[in-house]
Amino acid sequence: MPAEIRTQFFQTGSPTDPVRLRDGAQLPGVTLAYETWGDLNADRSNAIFLFHALSGSHHAVGFNPSIDGIGELWQPEMHEGWWEGLIGPGKAIDTDKYFVVCANYLGGCYGSTGPASINPVTGKPWGASFPAVTAADQVEVFARLLDHFGIAALHAVVGPSVGGLIALTFATRFAERVHHVIVIASGFKTTVLNRLILFEQILAIENDPHFNGGDYYDEEAPLYGLVLARMISHKTFVHLDAIERRARQDVVQPDDVLAWYRVRDQFQSYMLHQGKKFVRRFDANTYLRIIDLWSCYDATEEGDAETPLDLFTRASLAGQRWLVFSIDSDFCFYPEEQAELVKHLEQAKVEVMHITVHSDKGHDSFLLEPDLYTPHIAWVLGK
Repeated sequence: MPAEIRTQFFQTGSPTDPVRLRDGAQLPGVTLAYETWGDLNADRSNAIFLFHALSGSHHAVGFNPSIDGIGELWQPEMHEGWWEGLIGPGKAIDTDKYFVVCANYLGGCYGSTGPASINPVTGKPWGASFPAVTAADQVEVFARLLDHFGIAALHAVVGPSVGGLIALTFATRFAERVHHVIVIASGFKTTVLNRLILFEQILAIENDPHFNGGDYYDEEAPLYGLVLARMISHKTFVHLDAIERRARQDVVQPDDVLAWYRVRDQFQSYMLHQGKKFVRRFDANTYLRIIDLWSCYDATEEGDAETPLDLFTRASLAGQRWLVFSIDSDFCFYPEEQAELVKHLEQAKVEVMHITVHSDKGHDSFLLEPDLYTPHIAWVLGK
């Protein structure tokens, strides 16, 4: 059993000094849920900020049986950390050497201020009135958390998947505060294909009869809309061959019946099961906020730069070193997306190493195959 760890909370902003977002909205105070591992050294130079994936959490390592105020969303599958294979004593991100921080995103549902949080003005959940949040907004509040720790500069930022978008934005908005950047199966600018796939998920949730524009916390939640959204996304996270292997181990469940259609094979049953399992641990409004962030993502705009060259020249001048991972079977962030990122880095004369992982696990390889990433991560962090 991994060592038990507890979620901590950081508050910033107030009604008289609100947190201002890029779209003009203001939040009268923000809470960030976070966890840490390892010890911060005397000169505070050994910190690594980890950014989680779309539906992940700040709980990357250890055993956490509950989080205050989360209730039933903190399902048993969440109790053990999602990156046990990469973080810990002697592992790629060695907690005998580094102090690691991971925070739940603003707009999240695992302890950070989000749509389900109470709006202090109304005394009710924010719901539909919770604003859109960009990658730039995320890193601005995370920088406040670093200030709280007295960390002037990070040894590294690390982000897989959507977390890679946040890592990239932190490294370019706060170039002088980052030495190393590790981006895994992520991108530089959201592709048209991904925008369409994300839009399908938005429509799935919006069209659930219980969604009510996002104001559903006192009523039934839009579970079927979120189930469908998860099914749409899941087939991009897991390679289709892996889906077929997993599904062959399942049988059609007796409750796999819709209004008219009865699920007829184990592949449909597997996907429906994944969707139903997901809605027990996630909030539809949070899902919408994060996929909206992803859908709108353009690193140049998030960094308030004129061109990609302008953006990454900051990284070059700061002497950053980058490690970019592609997964050759990734159907979510295709390898061409990392190639584009590396091209921009090279044009700006940034030191970058680009590794292609050969895997049959698809996008989820970074969660399932730590040994494929460990040597490269450990080497870059140790430079």
